Amino acid sequence: MDEISRSLDQLDRKNQAFFREKLPRRELWRAFPEFRDSIAYLDIETTGLSPRYDDITVIGLYDGNDVHTFVRGINLRDFKKRIQQYKLLVTYNGAGFDLRFIEEEFSGIGLDQIHIDLRFPLYRVGLKGGLKAIERTVGISRTEETQGLDGFDAVRLWKEYESGKQESLDLLVAYNREDIVNLEALMRIAYATLRRSCFL
Repeated sequence: MDEISRSLDQLDRKNQAFFREKLPRRELWRAFPEFRDSIAYLDIETTGLSPRYDDITVIGLYDGNDVHTFVRGINLRDFKKRIQQYKLLVTYNGAGFDLRFIEEEFSGIGLDQIHIDLRFPLYRVGLKGGLKAIERTVGISRTEETQGLDGFDAVRLWKEYESGKQESLDLLVAYNREDIVNLEALMRIAYATLRRSCFL
């Protein structure tokens, strides 16, 4: 069986691990339409920047229809089972941050999904900077309650929640929810722009 036939066979089988290994990292965006029916847009909040010394506080997953939120001390352990349901993960800066924290938090989790870190496809189409800056550039707006919040606020909100302020957790979860939902729009932009460039 030649490589094209093998690839078509694995695509029919929806074998994401095959394409994760075969596709160059900078070309993983091409898997989006084929695996979008098993996608998780993912973002985490933490107590700091070190996967070794800091903790995950919130993990958000969005599958294009439903949002699933996992909170330390409530249901964070449920994440490990839920994430196995997906074949494609989409993050922003997840290769250097989110997935490193997840692998530290959940020993032996063995993530085998295709992972598209949108930071790199977006950079290729001229969208640079942090997630919030890129959102503003393409016209994605945040709600009034989360407007202007950033990673430092996420740490502050968690500390306030630990001191007894439930409303701080509610705001942190809302902030995380917007992060993951907005990733879908950015994924569509990156894919459409890169696909057009292939045919110019």
